[in-house]
Amino acid sequence: MKKIVIVFSLCFFALNFVFTQNKVDASTSKEAQHSILTGLQWLEKNQEQDGSWSHYPAITALVISSYLNSPQGFSEENNAAVENGVKFILQCQKPDGGIYVDELAGYNTAICIVALAATNNPEYVNEIQRARDFLLSLQWNEDNGYEKTDPRFGGIGYGDKERPDLSNLQWAIEALKESEKYRKTVAAKGKQIEFSGKQTEGMKVASKELFWENAIVFLSRCQNLKSTNEQSWAGNDGGFIYSPSESKAGDYTSYGSMTYAGMKSMIYANLSQNDERVKAAYEWVKKNYSVAENPVMGNQGLFYYYQTMAKALDAIGEDVIGRDSSSLHNWRKDILERLISLQSSEGFWVNENARWWENQKVLVTAYTIIAMEYALGK
Repeated sequence: MKKIVIVFSLCFFALNFVFTQNKVDASTSKEAQHSILTGLQWLEKNQEQDGSWSHYPAITALVISSYLNSPQGFSEENNAAVENGVKFILQCQKPDGGIYVDELAGYNTAICIVALAATNNPEYVNEIQRARDFLLSLQWNEDNGYEKTDPRFGGIGYGDKERPDLSNLQWAIEALKESEKYRKTVAAKGKQIEFSGKQTEGMKVASKELFWENAIVFLSRCQNLKSTNEQSWAGNDGGFIYSPSESKAGDYTSYGSMTYAGMKSMIYANLSQNDERVKAAYEWVKKNYSVAENPVMGNQGLFYYYQTMAKALDAIGEDVIGRDSSSLHNWRKDILERLISLQSSEGFWVNENARWWENQKVLVTAYTIIAMEYALGK
């Protein structure tokens, strides 16, 4: 009888440990919400006269997303900064449907779609449709003259005919995924719409189905997994690199931000979590788990890493990550505590390493707030 009681007690303790680890405690949650609010207030003080942040569509869109997903429930209706920021984004839409000023058309358009979709405003259906069609037209595919044997096939770059990479593709995939959520939300409000790739004057637009299929081809060619990547350089650790021809970590070395980007993109592209590519990426993530640095890259692209990490792990749907019982991490709590500790007394965040624009306070503050919102389970 005593043995049964002991076994029962141990089982109860183990279950209780797992349950409590799955939660962000009330104190951390409250502190994170205050940190987010302080960051948003700093952003509002630094909005430009034209409604933008940094006079740049993508940065403005990241800020708008951070407002619209905040625990405080900010929207166009109750916040002038959001209203003016959305107006700036819409004013940047070109006749071709892209949302940009003069460069990085694909990158800007994708991030702006994410922000417009987050408004859940049925008035933006046409703008989002046109932007989606523009984004679909940028994919390197057979309609645009690229064969499937080309390592660049299925990717998207900064603009038309600019070499594709995983960072741009992951933003495009997120944009299409978030706009589908928008479609369902506005349908619930009584406005039935259907997004479909269509032939637009001067552009060859991929169908939705082919876009996902071709994107998975490119994603697989960015992964160090020999069984699904025919590229001669492919290793077997399951991690991802920047493109089929380049790793920002040197050689063809897998690293943190791109592995999270690849894993998230495969899940968003509707690959099963039992797919060997997703499983291999998740194993790399568990082996290289860190909130102290961007694995392999240190503090380079650190805040881009945090927001990509939070989105990817939220998509996996597990609050506790680890390879075994001795290495379990409540990633939500870890990210929140780390980012709270890095906030300046004025409310912003910034990276001491300037690579990839992370010396810009507005950009990094937006990245950080988005990461915290996903960690809170927005």
